Amino acid sequence: MDDDLRARLLRVRERIAAAAEAAGRRPDDVVLLLATKTQPVDAVRAAVLADRAAGGGPLLLGENRVQELVAKAPALTDLDVPYHLIGPLQTNKVNAALRVADSVDSVESVDLAQRLSDRCADRGRPLDVMVQVNVSGEPSKHGVEPAVAVDVALAVAALPGLRLTGLQTVGANSSDEAEVRAGYALLARLRDELVASQSPGTSGAVQLSMGMSGDLEAAIAEGATVVRVGTAVFGARRPPQA
Repeated sequence: MDDDLRARLLRVRERIAAAAEAAGRRPDDVVLLLATKTQPVDAVRAAVLADRAAGGGPLLLGENRVQELVAKAPALTDLDVPYHLIGPLQTNKVNAALRVADSVDSVESVDLAQRLSDRCADRGRPLDVMVQVNVSGEPSKHGVEPAVAVDVALAVAALPGLRLTGLQTVGANSSDEAEVRAGYALLARLRDELVASQSPGTSGAVQLSMGMSGDLEAAIAEGATVVRVGTAVFGARRPPQA
């Protein structure tokens, strides 16, 4: 199991490096986020330690569900790896998420951002956030529409207690690489428009979290700075625990 895990991690790192080099970028420009949905704490710990032992580059952890984030993050704090909430956040779970999340990468409304701001304004350090954009227009995907994404991001960036770090998306569910890349290129253009506005809180909003196990090469070609990889490292997802 550990040998398989190390081999899969090495392969993912090799894919990231090759895609970055093909795009004329440095491999360290792309951060690997391990998507830990349904994975037990022991498996997450083993992956982090295996990656470090192999000399892996920058690393983040990401969880889709607040309840799993709350269960796992405290048991892994000794690893000193930031844990991001990458799945949808309901307003009634904001307090729970804020107890453990280093970043909320799935803000999809100004109302949610305002609730986060209200709880973070006086805590002494800002909460990192990303605005999620639905670049494909698929009803199953979360995120704001591209047409309003910059306006939403500008509003989020201006809120106290929050630090907008960039934009996030889930790529089109398509076997057509051109279609997938077009969505990622759109997110990059929106990011560029956001930063070019020079509005308060936007100067550091340069991150593009896009690309997963099946399409990270397309995302890196279009400028991804964070790729979220789960199954390519951990294998098929485990069934949720009862």
